[in-house]
Amino acid sequence: DRSTGTYCSHWAETPLFWVGAFTVASLTLWLLYRLLTGFRIWVLGNGQLLSPKLGKWAVVTGATDGIGKSYAEELARRGFAMMLISRSQEKLDDVARSIEEQFKVETRTIAVDFGKTDIYPKIEEGLAGLEIGVLVNNVGVSYPYPEYYLHIPDLENVNILSIFQHLPSCVFPRSKGVILNISSASGMYPLPLLTIYSATKAFVDFFSRGLQEEYRRQGIIIQSVLPFFVVTKMTRIRKPTLDKPTPERYVAAELATVGLQSQTNGYFPHAVMVRDARMNRLQRTGYLQRRKLREQKNGQSLKTE
Repeated sequence: DRSTGTYCSHWAETPLFWVGAFTVASLTLWLLYRLLTGFRIWVLGNGQLLSPKLGKWAVVTGATDGIGKSYAEELARRGFAMMLISRSQEKLDDVARSIEEQFKVETRTIAVDFGKTDIYPKIEEGLAGLEIGVLVNNVGVSYPYPEYYLHIPDLENVNILSIFQHLPSCVFPRSKGVILNISSASGMYPLPLLTIYSATKAFVDFFSRGLQEEYRRQGIIIQSVLPFFVVTKMTRIRKPTLDKPTPERYVAAELATVGLQSQTNGYFPHAVMVRDARMNRLQRTGYLQRRKLREQKNGQSLKTE
């Protein structure tokens, strides 16, 4: 009887053993795959992909400040002639002059206000006949502080229309090239009091990933870029840290992921950040109370003046 019990116990434990062994092996292989993939993306990178072999010209929108300016400078450093598109002609001229002096490449500019809807014929005319290898859709706006939906400006023209209105005149006709659509990590979560900004960036992400599946077999790379905080005027962050890089550092890291990830945070610390970006009710209530006090204080100070 004892030997019979031992025999039955052995067969009862054997399946559990193999289930456990299979689970451990699967987790090990998954972890190894993730480590090798991470090494390929964040250490080796794909830095040689972006070169004028894709096309002589690179187009960058929102090219006079922050991330857009850093993209323009980095692509010029790689030998691309630069088409810079932004609102201020004066700033465009300054950036174009700096790029020409520093990198010895040709530059052109188009000054348009992306808040308007009648600008795209002008952009198409300016891009006509150019061999465009890279398009960086970077232009975007947010609002200066979190706010309820009914009290915010119109962001859709800039954050959404600017992404797809001029695509047909850029890379698609050549069936070759790279399109980088700059979204935001805020598009990965619903963000109360930043609802419209978050939603427009989620659109950019989904739109980019859908287009990538449609056109990847035609030789076009379309990448959705979702940065967390970067030191720019928009974020109002002044001092760079490990998880809040300068635009130059962010762009150099991000461009190494092109062709390896169709959706990327662009920067290794951003990729591993586990952050609850959603504002809970207590945070929102506290913010609104503090804002009300500031407004009352500012109103009183204006009256005394």
